[in-house]
Amino acid sequence: MKIGVLGPISIEVNGRSIVPTAGKQRQLLTLLALRCGRVVPIATLMEELWGDSIPRSGLTTLQTYVLYLRRLIAAALPEDPPPAAASKELLTTRFGSYQLAAPCEYDLADFEGLASRGDSALERGDATNASELLGRAMGLWRGPALMDVPLGRALAMELIGMEEAYMRVQEQRIRADLWLGKHSLLIPELRKLVAQHPMHENISACLMIAYQRSGASWRALEVFRNLRTALNGELGVEPSGRLQSLHQELLSNTPELSLTDFVLS
Repeated sequence: MKIGVLGPISIEVNGRSIVPTAGKQRQLLTLLALRCGRVVPIATLMEELWGDSIPRSGLTTLQTYVLYLRRLIAAALPEDPPPAAASKELLTTRFGSYQLAAPCEYDLADFEGLASRGDSALERGDATNASELLGRAMGLWRGPALMDVPLGRALAMELIGMEEAYMRVQEQRIRADLWLGKHSLLIPELRKLVAQHPMHENISACLMIAYQRSGASWRALEVFRNLRTALNGELGVEPSGRLQSLHQELLSNTPELSLTDFVLS
């Protein structure tokens, strides 16, 4: 079994897709796939599919969906052993729950592994290896995660965690590239990120450093002003002490802004 969730959902058995076309069956399979190797309580699955409006026939309908998924799995399996029995080993019934077997390939697990190795490299000060590993992790994303799956409560929470993990990896890779001196090359990517996340202090700090080290200190000061305006307007707070210190370095015409607090923190 191969599972891909970092983009359009992709789940294959023996090279054959088992992703159903119907929305709720697709939703059910996706939640089981995201928690593959772990039991998922029936109550969680029903809440994902129907929220607070679980129909009286909800349990029967869920069992029908599971039966349909097993038929898709069986159709992708060889005849020996009997596919119906083998499909129950891939999608098992536990007491009050269901469980999808752990896959042989899983893009989310690969992403998390590369991200962890990249973080470790950055902590060691190995920016070259960190940039390569974190870039590979980002490259596993084929588009917005779960982009073609209806989202209930459980999947929505899973998606938030995945998107936050991606953004953290991207921020770490940017830090590594700043440490490697790729200031000018990073400016377009950082400008887009700052526009998307106008109150994200670390991203703004990285753009300030990139501008200043590219000879555009006035643009760095503009980034700080925009950040301060956004924080004051939305939250009524000032930028953190670290950002204030970076701003003072700019005002004092420091030759090169310090990387340490933002790049290896």
